[in-house]
Amino acid sequence: MDPLAEGRDYDFNRPFFEQFEELTHDAKLLSLFSKNNQNSDYINQETDDKNCYMNAGGHYNEDCYYNTYSIWGKNNVDNLWVIKSERLYECIRCENCFNSSYIHECENCSDCHYCRDLKGCMNCFGCFGLRHKKYYFFNNPFSEEEYKEKVGKYLKTKEGREKAHKESQTHFLKYPHKAVNLINCENCIGDDLLDCKNMIFGYMAEKMHDCKYAYIALQVKDSMDLTSVGWGEMNYNIASSGDCTNDIALTSAWNLYFSYYCFCCLNSYNLFGCCGMNRYQYCILNKQYSKEEYEKMVPKIIEHMKRTGEWGEFFPISMSGFGYNETIAQDYYPITKEEALKKGWKWKDPDNKEYQPQKYTVPQPIENVQDTIINEILACKSCAKNFKVLAQELNFYRKLSLPIPTKCYDCRHLERMNLRNPRHLWDRTCTKCGAKIHTSYSPERTEKVYCEKCYLETVV
Repeated sequence: MDPLAEGRDYDFNRPFFEQFEELTHDAKLLSLFSKNNQNSDYINQETDDKNCYMNAGGHYNEDCYYNTYSIWGKNNVDNLWVIKSERLYECIRCENCFNSSYIHECENCSDCHYCRDLKGCMNCFGCFGLRHKKYYFFNNPFSEEEYKEKVGKYLKTKEGREKAHKESQTHFLKYPHKAVNLINCENCIGDDLLDCKNMIFGYMAEKMHDCKYAYIALQVKDSMDLTSVGWGEMNYNIASSGDCTNDIALTSAWNLYFSYYCFCCLNSYNLFGCCGMNRYQYCILNKQYSKEEYEKMVPKIIEHMKRTGEWGEFFPISMSGFGYNETIAQDYYPITKEEALKKGWKWKDPDNKEYQPQKYTVPQPIENVQDTIINEILACKSCAKNFKVLAQELNFYRKLSLPIPTKCYDCRHLERMNLRNPRHLWDRTCTKCGAKIHTSYSPERTEKVYCEKCYLETVV
C-alpha cells in the first residue's frame, strides 16, 4: 500500500494538529512497532528478538516473556529493566545477573533471591547492600548446608515465597538506602542513571550526554524531552523511537532524520507531518514534494504553527487512539475514569468476555502441575481478568521451581512498577550526616536515606 495515496495539501486556514489527526485516521499503520524479530509476533517496541512473547521496549532478547525494557536477555520472565542477564524472574533494574528471582538493583549476581542492592554476590537470600558475598541469609553468613536448608523452606512453596517477599521488604528497612542511583555519572540530576554526563532530570537512562528531561533512554546526545528513546542526537519531544537525529515531535519512528511531527515512519528524512511512511523524503502530510518545494513550504508551516500555538508542542493527548488506562501513562500517573473523562480523554471499559470465572484449580507445588494447564483459562486473583500459561512459560517455571502465577500479566507488571521509586526528586537531608540531598524517596517514607558519601562508607 502506497502511503502517498493518503497525501493531502496543507491547509493554512486550519490548525496543523487537526489536519494531522485526520491523516492518522486514513493512513495505513503497522500493527506492532518491531524490527528484525524471529518467531516473536506478539511484542512491541522491540528489535532483534527471537522466540519472545509479550515483551515491550527491549532489544536482543531470546526466549523471554512478559518483560519490559529488557536488553540482551535470555530465558527471562516477568522483569523490568534487566540487561545482559539470564534466567531471571520478577527482577527489577538488574545487570549481568543469572538464575535469580525477586532481586532489585543488583549487578553481577547469581542464584540470589529476594535481595536488593547487591553486587558480585552468589547464593544470597533476603539480603540488602552486600558486596561480593556468598551464602548469606538475611545479611547473616551461613555454611552452604545451613544456607540451603533455610532457603529451601521458603522456595519450595507458594506460601513460602509470599512469606519471603514480605519479610525481605521489612528487613530492607533496617539498612541505609542511597538517595539516588547514579553510577559513573558527571554533573547529573535524576535517578537510575549509568555512564551519563550533563544529564539533567533523567530517569532510567544510560550513556546519555548533554540531555534534559529524559525518561527511559539509551545513548542519546544533545536532546531534550524524551521518553523511551535510544541511539540519536539533536532531538526534541521524541517518544518510543530509535536511531533518530535532528528531529522534533516524533513517536514510533526509526531511522528518521531532519523530520518533524511524524508518526510510525521509518528509514526516511525530511518529512513533515507524515504518517506510516518508509523510505521517503521531502514529504508533507504524506504528499510528495521536490526538494525545492519542500524547503519553501516548511518555514511557512512552522510560522503557521507558531501563530496557532502548536509549534514545539507534542501531539495533544486527545489524538491518542487509546484510552488513557490502556497506555503506560496510567502506570506512572494513575487517574480514575471520571478524572480522564472530565479532561476529555478516552477511557477503555473492561470487556466482560475477558472476565470469566476460573474453573480450574492450580496444583501446588509446580511438580504436580500437568502439561494440560496450558489449555486452561485462569482468572487473576487481583482484577479477575483471564489469562493463560504458555507451554514455554510452564517449562521456565519448572526449571526454577516457581509456582504458577495467580495474577494476570498486567497486575504483575503493575506490582513491579509500584516497587520502583517515582520519577520525582525531593529535597531531604542525609539521615546520617544531615547534608542536603536530592532523592527519589519522598519525605513520608520510612527508609533511612543516605548521601552517596555516607552510603559508600556503610556498604558491606
